[in-house]
Amino acid sequence: MLKDMMPHFDLYQPNTLDAAVDLAGRLGTDGWLLGAGQDSYDWLKNRTKRTPAVIELAGIEALKGVREVDGGLEIGALTTLTEIEEHPVVRERFRVLSLAAGRVASPQIRNAGTLGGNLCQDARCWYYRYGVDCYRAGGNMCYADTPEGMNREHAILGASRCVAVSPSDTATAVVALEGVMVIRSTKGERLVPAADFFVQPAINIQRMTVLEPGEILVAVRIPAKWSGASYYFEKIADRAAWDFALVSIAAVFVFEGDLIKDASMVCGAVACVPWVLKGSQDELRGQPRTAETSDKAAWAAVVGAKPLHYNHFKLPLMENLVRRAIREA
Repeated sequence: MLKDMMPHFDLYQPNTLDAAVDLAGRLGTDGWLLGAGQDSYDWLKNRTKRTPAVIELAGIEALKGVREVDGGLEIGALTTLTEIEEHPVVRERFRVLSLAAGRVASPQIRNAGTLGGNLCQDARCWYYRYGVDCYRAGGNMCYADTPEGMNREHAILGASRCVAVSPSDTATAVVALEGVMVIRSTKGERLVPAADFFVQPAINIQRMTVLEPGEILVAVRIPAKWSGASYYFEKIADRAAWDFALVSIAAVFVFEGDLIKDASMVCGAVACVPWVLKGSQDELRGQPRTAETSDKAAWAAVVGAKPLHYNHFKLPLMENLVRRAIREA
């Protein structure tokens, strides 16, 4: 399994977006897109996955930076997590994203890691990543979803055969802010709402996102709708740094006097995709910010949950994060 040795592949290093799109289109499934490579290199050096060619995008300046557009922001896919964490406009108007970026791994990883890479990283389930022939790897079994399976970190909602969770910290904030993914290919540009960018296993068990072979995520657009809204972000993990979430929440609210006019709440590490708390949002709109309202929203958050053998603790943890988000936003 863990061989810690990089296999041979052809390396392409385009310095323009057009060149990268052309390469991605020509190579298709044979072209592995690489940002900072912190997720990709694990796959390749352990030889769990192989590719004939790697397209390194790091030299494309057009994919970097934060730009103000129509009252919102457009963030290049290769913008580092540190830049997003520290960018004054992001901190002032969309702080929930700044906080989420600041909780990814460690400072060293955030200095190199990119927004696009964090959003597009593959599942972290150790059965899958260590080369076990599970459903997601093309097999016919989920080793985590068994009485003996080690599934403490796995999904309690929205699972279908695969119970691995979405590992991205920034995804919860981008979905909560109703971001839009900008995707380029030789066929042109297409825009995908962030909530639809991530793929549930019932739709395609071998993919985490809607990206097709030959497509490149070039930017994320954050609309002006939630600019300056009240916010809350919290990530619960075993360690304060270097670790993936056990449960996280990104939430934004618009208050009108004592009433919650609008709310957008998303949990991470509870499902195979960033999990939009639609029931909780419905319970909150037009209601006062009271303990009773918070309780109703918290209970609505876990409707339909099916915990596994070792992760029942995620239910009360998720409920309490919803209560805290409402109380402390």
